[in-house]
Amino acid sequence: MSIKTLITMPISTIKPTAKSALFALLVASAGLSAIPSHAAGLSDLFGSSANKSKFLPVDEAFNVNTSTKAGAKGTRLTIKFDITPEHYVYKDQLTVTFPKGVSATPFTFSQSPVSIDDPTFGRVPVFTQKTVVATTTLTTNNGKGAKNAPIVIGWQGCAKAGLCYPPEKIKTKVNIATPR
Repeated sequence: MSIKTLITMPISTIKPTAKSALFALLVASAGLSAIPSHAAGLSDLFGSSANKSKFLPVDEAFNVNTSTKAGAKGTRLTIKFDITPEHYVYKDQLTVTFPKGVSATPFTFSQSPVSIDDPTFGRVPVFTQKTVVATTTLTTNNGKGAKNAPIVIGWQGCAKAGLCYPPEKIKTKVNIATPR
């Protein structure tokens, strides 16, 4: 017996087991109509043109720029984070990966981090300031410099409202100056 047959037949002619099935079908379809047409998902978190998002896309929450400058000790790599209010960047998630034969000094920061109790990582240092600049100096191990050395900058940030963005990577190439 099809659903169409059940719907067009008088209730008195439907067998008891079919009545149970019809009742279950009607309850299920009524319940489905109460569910919004979109389930909770990424569009609810980050929004669409029809609704305002609770969370900003990562490139709006964090504006990250890099620059380099040749110096007497190698090439200074500068990473500038413009952080939207109510967001933060993990200090310990900032990394630079470079090819074999290249070295980097530890990062120095324009601001001091604050310590928070993060639900993912526990007690960690983060940057909550509007602008934070991280710098390191890149050198080659052979002292000759390098052209177009590929580097990858890794970092991660979160919204205080409860969303940690996936780790981000910035791929770029730098010229590493010969130390003088």
